[in-house]
Amino acid sequence: MDLFAWKTLSFPVVSAAFGASALLIAVVGTRMTRAADRLADETGLGEAIFGAVLLGSTTSIAGITTSVTAAVDGLPSLAISNAIGGIAAQTVFLAVADMAYRPANLEHAAASVENLLQGALLSTLLAIPLLGMAGPRLDLFGIHPASVLLVAGYLYGIHLVAEARSTPYWMARQTDKTRQDTGAEGHESAALSTLWLEFVALSLVVGAAGYVIAKTGGQVAARTGLSEGLVGGLMTAVSTSLPELVTSVAAVRRGALTLAVGGIIGGNSFDVLFVAFSDVGYQEGSIYHAMTEQQVFIIALTLLLTGILLMGLLRRERRGAFGIGFESFLALVLYFGAFGLLFV
Repeated sequence: MDLFAWKTLSFPVVSAAFGASALLIAVVGTRMTRAADRLADETGLGEAIFGAVLLGSTTSIAGITTSVTAAVDGLPSLAISNAIGGIAAQTVFLAVADMAYRPANLEHAAASVENLLQGALLSTLLAIPLLGMAGPRLDLFGIHPASVLLVAGYLYGIHLVAEARSTPYWMARQTDKTRQDTGAEGHESAALSTLWLEFVALSLVVGAAGYVIAKTGGQVAARTGLSEGLVGGLMTAVSTSLPELVTSVAAVRRGALTLAVGGIIGGNSFDVLFVAFSDVGYQEGSIYHAMTEQQVFIIALTLLLTGILLMGLLRRERRGAFGIGFESFLALVLYFGAFGLLFV
C-alpha cells in the first residue's frame, strides 16, 4: 500500500520530486563519507573493510529501497535493472574518482588484496542471477534458491576479505605513488557514539530519498513510455548511486584512496543482494523468472566492466589515456555505448 497517491501528481511535480531526492542523496552522501572515514580509523576496521561492508551497504540504502519497492509494486524489470544498473554506474564512478586524483592512476595508488578479492566476489555473485534465470523454475514461497545462495556467498566472501586483511598471503608492491591505509591523520577527536549516530541518521535520510526515487521513477516509466529496464538501469540506478559517486570523490580528496575504491567495489558486491531482497518482495513468483533480455544485457555489461577493473587493479598502470587508467577510459566508453544501444 502506497503512503502517498503518486498517480495524482502531475508529471512536472513527479520529475521535480525525482530530481530533489537525487540532489538530497548527493548532499547527504558527502557527509556520510566524512563520518565513514573517521569511523574506519576509530574502530580499527580499516578503510577497505569499512568501505566494503558499512559504507558500501549504507550508501546502497537508496538502491535497496528503490528495488524492493519496485518489486512489491509488481515492477520486476525496474527492480532488477536498478540493482544491476547501479553496479555498472558505480563502476564507472571510479573513473570519475580517478580523474579527481592527480598524482597517479587511482587503481595504482589504491592497490590492495582486499579490493582484488572484492572484485572477484562481485564477479562470482553476478553469475548467480543468470543461473537463477536460465535454470529450472524453482521457488519456495515465491523465493528462489538463488537468493539464499546470493546472501550466503556474500557473507562468506566478506569473511575472506577480512581474513585477507589480517593474514595477507599476497601484497601489492609498494611504489612512490602507492597510498596505504595508515589510520587517522589529522582527525578532530569525537565520541565514537556521536559518529555512529551521525552515520545512522544520514543513512536513514538516504533511505527515505530512495523510496521517493522508486515511486517517482515508476511514474516516469509509466508516463513517458520508456521501458522499466531502461528507466531502472539508467535513471533510477544512477540517481540512487549518487552516494557512491559523492563518497568516492570525497574520499579521494581526503586522501582515503582505499576507502574510495573499497566503497565502490565492496558496495557493488552488496548491491547484487538487491536482487535477493527484491525476490522476497515480489509477490508473483520468483523474480528471476521475470528477467528479460535487457536485464541479462546489463548483467553481462557489469561483468565486463568488473573484469576490466580487476585487470586495472592488477596491472597498476601509473598513467593512462587522458590522465586516467586504461580501465577507467574503457569503462566510460563501454558504459555509455551500451546504454546508448539500449536507448536506441
